[in-house]
Amino acid sequence: MDITKISPRPPGLAGALRARKSVEAIVARNDQEPGHGLKRSMGLVHLTALSIGASLGTGIFVILGEATPKAGPAVVLAFVLAAFTALFSALSYAELAGSIPVSGSSYSYTYATMGELFAWICGWCLMLEYGVSVAAVAVGWGEYINELLHGMFGIALPAAISESPGAGGVVNVPAIVIVLVAVALLTRGASESALVNTIMVALKILVLVFFCAVAFTAFRAGNFTPFIPLGAAGVTAAASQVFFAYIGFDAASTAGDEAKNAKRDLPRAIILSLVIVTALYCLVAIAAVGAMPWQDIAGEGAALATILEAATTSTWPAVLLSAGAVIAIASVVLAVMYGQTRILYAMSLDGLVPRVFSRVNPRTRVPVVNIVVVGAVVSALAGFVPLGELADATSIGSLFAFMLVNIAVIILRRRHPDLHRSFRTPLFPLMPVLGVVFCALLLFGLGVSTWVAFALWMAVGLAIYFAYGVRKSELRNSPEAVEAR
Repeated sequence: MDITKISPRPPGLAGALRARKSVEAIVARNDQEPGHGLKRSMGLVHLTALSIGASLGTGIFVILGEATPKAGPAVVLAFVLAAFTALFSALSYAELAGSIPVSGSSYSYTYATMGELFAWICGWCLMLEYGVSVAAVAVGWGEYINELLHGMFGIALPAAISESPGAGGVVNVPAIVIVLVAVALLTRGASESALVNTIMVALKILVLVFFCAVAFTAFRAGNFTPFIPLGAAGVTAAASQVFFAYIGFDAASTAGDEAKNAKRDLPRAIILSLVIVTALYCLVAIAAVGAMPWQDIAGEGAALATILEAATTSTWPAVLLSAGAVIAIASVVLAVMYGQTRILYAMSLDGLVPRVFSRVNPRTRVPVVNIVVVGAVVSALAGFVPLGELADATSIGSLFAFMLVNIAVIILRRRHPDLHRSFRTPLFPLMPVLGVVFCALLLFGLGVSTWVAFALWMAVGLAIYFAYGVRKSELRNSPEAVEAR
C-alpha cells in the first residue's frame, strides 16, 4: 500500500480532511503496549452481553410509553422500522469490526476511511450517543425505582429528589446514584464488569419473557384497531424516538482492544445481539398493546409495570417486573458507560482529546481517570435534564454516526479490496446504501428543537477540534502513518 510522508501539521481544513490514518497503523497499535495497555479478557458471550446490555433497558421499559402517543398500535411497526435501520448499520459495523478490530468503534473506522475531521465529527457524535444515552437510561432507572418502592411499600421518593428541574423536581438523586455505582464497577476492571453485566443481561431477558407471558393472558385483538390512527408520519416519528432502544448494539465494537479474538467475535456479537434485542422488542410491543389500549399506555413512565398491574389486577407481577427493570436498566448504564470511556480512550491515543483519557492503571488495566471524568459529566446530565430531551439528543447523534459507518464500509471496500475481512456485508453495496437512506429518514422524523441542540453541539465540537485537536493530533505530528489518497 502507498504510504506517504507529508509535512507535519498540514494546515487548515484541507489538512484535516487529508490526514487519514492507514488501516495498518490502526491495527498495529492494537498489539502495542503489552505491559500497560488494556487487558484482553472478553469472549463471544461477554461481547454479546455487552451489546445486549447497552441496548436492552430504558428503550423498552420506558420509551414505549413516550413513543406510543405518536403511532398508536403501530408503535410495533415503529420498532420494526427502527430495527431495519439498525440492521443495515449493524452489518456495516460487523464488517468494519472484523477488519479493524480496535477500540474506538465507528470513530476508528471513519479515521481510516474519511480522514481526521470526519473522525472527530463521528467521535463527537458518539459522545452524544453514549454519554447522553447513559444519562437518559439513568433517569429511566429512577422512575422504576419509584415504581418498585410504591409496589413494595406503598411509598415513593419526593419529586424534589427524584425528578430533574425540567420535570418538576430539583435533582434526580437515583439517576446520579446508579451512574456512580457504574463508575465504581468499571474502575475495578473490564473482566469484573463484563461478568456482572452478563449476569444482569440474563436476568432482564427473563423479566421481559415473564412480561410477555403475563401480558398475553389479557390480550385483546381489538386494541390494534385502527392500527395506524395517526398515519405514516406518526410511525416515522415514533421510530425516530424508539431508535434510542436499539442504540448499543455497536457497543461490542468499542471492545476491540479487550476482546480475546476480536476479528472473529466482534462481528458475531454485533449481529447476534441485534437479532435478540429486535425479537424481544417486537414481542414486548405486541404484548403491551394487546393487553392495554394504546391511549392508556401513552405517557406512562414505567409503562410495562403499569400494563401488568392493569392486566392482572394484582400488584406482585408489576413489583417483580419493576425489580427486573431496576437490574436491567442498571446494566445499560454499565455497558454504555464502558463504551463511552473506550471511545475517549481511542481519541486520546490519537491526541484529539487530552492524554489523561488514555492513561491506564497498571493494576486494574482500565483508564480510571477517564471513567471518573465521564461519570461526573454523565451524573450531572442525569440529575438535571429530563428523559425525553436526552433520548432525542441520543438518537440524532447515533444516526449521524451510523450514516458515517455505512459510508465508511463502502470506502474501505473500494480502497482495500484485498483486506482480510472476517465478515462481509451481504448484498453490497445495497445494504450500506439502505443504511444511509433509513438513517436519513429517521433523522427527518426528529423535532426542530433536537436539530437546534445538535447544531449547537456540533459547533462546540468543531471549535474544540480546531482549537485543540488540530495542534495535538498525533497523526498530523507524525505523518508517516498518514495514508496517501
